[in-house]
Amino acid sequence: WLCPETSNMTRFLLRSSCLLLLAVSSLQARLILPLSPDDGQLETKGTYSIAPRVDDNSEGNYRLPNNTAPEAYRVELWTNAHNGTRAFNGSVEIDIQVLELSTEIKLHYRQTDNFVASIISRDVVNPVAIPLSVANETTRQFLTLTPTDSSVSFAAQTNWTLSITYNGTLRSDMGGFYLSSYTDDDGTVHYLATTQFESTDARHAFPCYDEPAKRANFTITIHHDPSFTAISNMPVNEAASSPGITSFETTPKMSTYLVAFIVSDYGYTTGELDGVRQKVYSRQGKQDQQEWALWSGLVVASSLASYFKVPFALPKLDQAGIPDFSAGAMENWGLATYREQYMWWTKENSTINLKTSIANIIGHEYAHMWFGDLVSVKWWTYLWLKEGFATLFSYESNDIAFPEWNTYQIFHVQDYNSALINDALPSAVPMTHYVQTPAEISGRYNTFSYAKPSAVLYMFKNAWTDRVFRQGLNKYLTKNQYNSCDEWDLFASFQESADELGYTLPTSVNNIFSSWSQQAGYPLLTVTRNYQTGAVTITQKRYVEDKDDANQKTWYVPVNFATASNPDYRDTRASHYLMNVTETVISDVASTSDDWLLVNKQNAFYYRTLYDLQNYQLLAETLNNQIQLIHPRNRAQLLYDTYIFVNTNRLDHSVLFQLLTYLHNEEQYAPWSNANSILIVYNRYLRGDESYYNFQTFVRRQIEPIFDKIGVNEIPGEHYLNNYLRIIMVSLSCSVGSSDCYRQSSKKLSEFLFNGTAIEPTIRTQAYCAGLRSANQVVFDRVISDLLSSGVSTDRSLFITSLGCSLQATQLSQFFGLSLVSTNGLSYSERTSLLAAAYASSEEGLTASLEFLEANWEAYGSLSTTQKPLDLALRGIATYVVSEKQKTRLNNLVAEIQSKENAYLEDNLSTTIDSRIESNFAWLNVHRNPIINWVGEHLSENGSLGLTSSFTTILISAMALILS
Repeated sequence: WLCPETSNMTRFLLRSSCLLLLAVSSLQARLILPLSPDDGQLETKGTYSIAPRVDDNSEGNYRLPNNTAPEAYRVELWTNAHNGTRAFNGSVEIDIQVLELSTEIKLHYRQTDNFVASIISRDVVNPVAIPLSVANETTRQFLTLTPTDSSVSFAAQTNWTLSITYNGTLRSDMGGFYLSSYTDDDGTVHYLATTQFESTDARHAFPCYDEPAKRANFTITIHHDPSFTAISNMPVNEAASSPGITSFETTPKMSTYLVAFIVSDYGYTTGELDGVRQKVYSRQGKQDQQEWALWSGLVVASSLASYFKVPFALPKLDQAGIPDFSAGAMENWGLATYREQYMWWTKENSTINLKTSIANIIGHEYAHMWFGDLVSVKWWTYLWLKEGFATLFSYESNDIAFPEWNTYQIFHVQDYNSALINDALPSAVPMTHYVQTPAEISGRYNTFSYAKPSAVLYMFKNAWTDRVFRQGLNKYLTKNQYNSCDEWDLFASFQESADELGYTLPTSVNNIFSSWSQQAGYPLLTVTRNYQTGAVTITQKRYVEDKDDANQKTWYVPVNFATASNPDYRDTRASHYLMNVTETVISDVASTSDDWLLVNKQNAFYYRTLYDLQNYQLLAETLNNQIQLIHPRNRAQLLYDTYIFVNTNRLDHSVLFQLLTYLHNEEQYAPWSNANSILIVYNRYLRGDESYYNFQTFVRRQIEPIFDKIGVNEIPGEHYLNNYLRIIMVSLSCSVGSSDCYRQSSKKLSEFLFNGTAIEPTIRTQAYCAGLRSANQVVFDRVISDLLSSGVSTDRSLFITSLGCSLQATQLSQFFGLSLVSTNGLSYSERTSLLAAAYASSEEGLTASLEFLEANWEAYGSLSTTQKPLDLALRGIATYVVSEKQKTRLNNLVAEIQSKENAYLEDNLSTTIDSRIESNFAWLNVHRNPIINWVGEHLSENGSLGLTSSFTTILISAMALILS
């Protein structure tokens, strides 16, 4: 399945204080589309922590016994999904081998019934079917089959065919064999039946050995309405098919969770590259929007086959878009499935982010065709063996197919950073981690199976050279094709590759790699230089928030260096290792006392690095004067790590802000993405401060050179990642009061609204918000009118969010007033989202929200008789209160309401408000003075000390009048 970890694509539980600060970072330039709050990761059905288990197969656990093994399945299904009928019938014949003397056979099942079973020998000439009794156990989802004649048993090393008929119901929870539907432009509902079997849901479509290592051949036959078509993993067997009956060619040996079939009225587009025929299926009328998915699929599959030097194993490769699909995307062998929105793209109406996202998702699922499908995992313990590779090669395949994208910058700010965040938490678990129940297995679809292993694999791809890595993967895939593996099989292939290519490692691959896969966390390298002798002392311990934590965990850590004397980042091989010890001294790094030094070239290795203060000073000077000497990904991580170290008391704020002063030279996406994550956190807490204008001035000074260069309009022929960078620049520039941003954005929005000059889809959200920050009344009224007349939910959401960006009290009051009008067409959820659009956007929005509720709290509280919108609004406002003035005002309002009509509020409201405000003030107590003082001194030294925030508000209001 696909993981976004997304990263930013993902929603993570950040529990430590410093990580919570990053959690509020912007969604603006994410690779994968933002998910709804209850989506979690795209491929996940659970993300909670799992307690360790012992890996066993003892009686009483959830694993099938190993007394029998499947060899082939013949599955036949009858469905009337075309008219929405959920009932289906099924039969399955399973060729099995009995490995031990047995009196019973255990299979998996789920939510099926009316079983009739028998078994017949394949070892005798004239066999007689033996009837079987069927017992089911719902907790472990076991179907136990025993001969009705208790004297019958099954001898070891004998071969049988098991036959079962049964009834089932198409599910409605997007798991197993389920019913889906879509409504066309004419309002007609179209039904389809589709599947999602990973991890443990193949058992819902047919009784089976539903474990990844129990591979077998599958022959699928589906009976359906003749007006519908059926597709599956393999091509149609034309000779065995007829109208209403579709039979498919037999698959190679494969895992049950990778079986898939869809019965629908879909249309398709098709193409072929390198002898692999591909088709993209989706609802009728959308074929013109799936050309990018088809083209991406063709070139990505070709890129992967070329990299692995292993051809795609099946005779065809299809993609299909499903209307409702909780998994997000799924790597069924030969039939990858996706949510519809991850397949459709047009230049006129879709963002560059979505274009990248589609190719990345396809890269992820297609990488699974090798890692997970051709070679599967022995058990879910090793889920990372497929998901880690799929995550890494979602980027690598795109980098091969679309080198102009510079996609590893996206990897760096997405999966790499999310791995570092989550792997520092106390709840982190090792990559290799045993689980057993379906719920536990589902919980393994998280950072530690996706983002972290992708970062670890990328580390060794660089540390051991791409040549060793690539040949090792070829050996792994060719030696183990159509089989299941554990991590030691992978390590053996890497070791063999290194030995054959003469690449010397300081110890075995087993030792090196297992130190990363079998323990949670990652190292913090502390680098201390002796500027007289040139020696570099590096210590390691597990990175955790508490800098005084006494943990002694160690890894085999690859290290390399870039220095002022040798700023060459091309060779990312490890020049040294920390050999699973806490400290090492390296004396052969070519550098002088005036040279800066960087560990981890291109930031290809998976750890954080803390330097001594003199080295930070040298790095800051270089960034300001010779930025090209530091690689963009090193620049990005230098900012990110320093921010983390400030939050955990390892460094002073001055170190971070001295580094940030170089940003006026920065034109690359990854550094600005990390800087944006830092600055919007500071902006969110400092926006209520009397000296806020000084902070705004500092940020604007860093932004202005790049904003002047790229502006608010796309530039033909510009670098691909400039589209991502522009999103950050417009949002951040306007949020800190850039007059140029206001002017350009207001003009762009007005020209669209009144002259029809199109806004590029990629920047549309930012153009609306930025354009409305200081919009004249005509523009503001027009967007309100568009909101009330629009029938498109995504547009309505955009209009609401953007109207809340206004900084003018009269406009915000007008906007909030819409929530009290029951006849304007706004839904309840829309009416109760207006305040949040404003108070989350700015201090002016928060002030206006309080003013509105002070005058209208009773009417607002009466918006619902079953819910408590006033209570929710007050809790939301408390989250953004960062000044004593706003705190007093909010508490006075709550006290007034409680004294007059407490029914609008929950009993614990005051406690929640106090807790949230105290949390904000605790942050300010630690960070406010160091930041404000440093910024003030810096601006004073440069002759730019700013005005007060209240005067800033006056200037903004004056600007709005001028623009109007």
